[in-house]
Amino acid sequence: MFKRHWLAYAALWCSGLITMLICLGIVLFLVVKGAHAISWQFLFTDPLPSMNEALSGGILTPLIGTVLLTTLGIVCALPWAGATAIYLAEYAGENQFVNALRTGIDVLAGVPTIVFAIFGLAVFTLPQMAMFSTIVEGVDNAQAFGRSFLVAAITMAAMVLPFVIKSIEEAIRSVPPSYKEASYALGASKWNTISCVILPAARAGIITGVILGIGRIAGDTAIIWLCLGGSMNMGGQQPWWMPQHWVSTLRHTGSTLTSYVYFSSPAGEGNSPGKAFGAGLVLVVFILLLNAVVSYLGRFTAIKEDQ
Repeated sequence: MFKRHWLAYAALWCSGLITMLICLGIVLFLVVKGAHAISWQFLFTDPLPSMNEALSGGILTPLIGTVLLTTLGIVCALPWAGATAIYLAEYAGENQFVNALRTGIDVLAGVPTIVFAIFGLAVFTLPQMAMFSTIVEGVDNAQAFGRSFLVAAITMAAMVLPFVIKSIEEAIRSVPPSYKEASYALGASKWNTISCVILPAARAGIITGVILGIGRIAGDTAIIWLCLGGSMNMGGQQPWWMPQHWVSTLRHTGSTLTSYVYFSSPAGEGNSPGKAFGAGLVLVVFILLLNAVVSYLGRFTAIKEDQ
């Protein structure tokens, strides 16, 4: 019996170490290949159309586009996923509708991102959806352009929805029943118990769902390619960063670090492999920093509430 426990313990440790080594190996590979491209000019200049790597500019607009799209996508997905998770964990019983809902979520988790991208493009090119992008001019049958930050963010939200729902639902179910029983004993209603007791207790799982969604959105390429467009710089009214132009920016095309990596690498249309690796390194660092910030905010909020 002791030997079997020891073998299981060793296997678990090996699995964890292998995972860490793979992650570390990817990061070190990007550091070796792309660290030389990192500079202030690389980070704070816009991309330029050039086949010469030295004249191809930097990653400012793709970096801002990544932050913008990630924020929009998770803001769209979190309320939807949270409401669904609360319903499944606290209100849903065992019936055909709930079984169909769970099956739909499981199927949605297995759909390739390219399918989401094609579906998003088909839906948002309808004339009725022009509010999310722009109307294509000069064609007989009016239709929406179907490519913008808003379109990509909504499509991304649908893509990460099943993963965030599962994470939040499991976090809610892991809250000890005694928490709910104590709340009900004090006369709290079901919703007050959920909002004031269960959700704060499930904070760690909710943060995990947010981090999972952020990573999926920031690292996707297919939806970016079809639903955001191939422009390396911001579309819409210029300068795009002026407050009065923000709505126009959201309704036009742009780029993210993933699309920049594709366009800059020889596998895409560029000839700047060094800058492609540099952008990949920046993307990994961005995801790590974003995860750290979200985790810190969750712990900071917990400490404040405990006080």
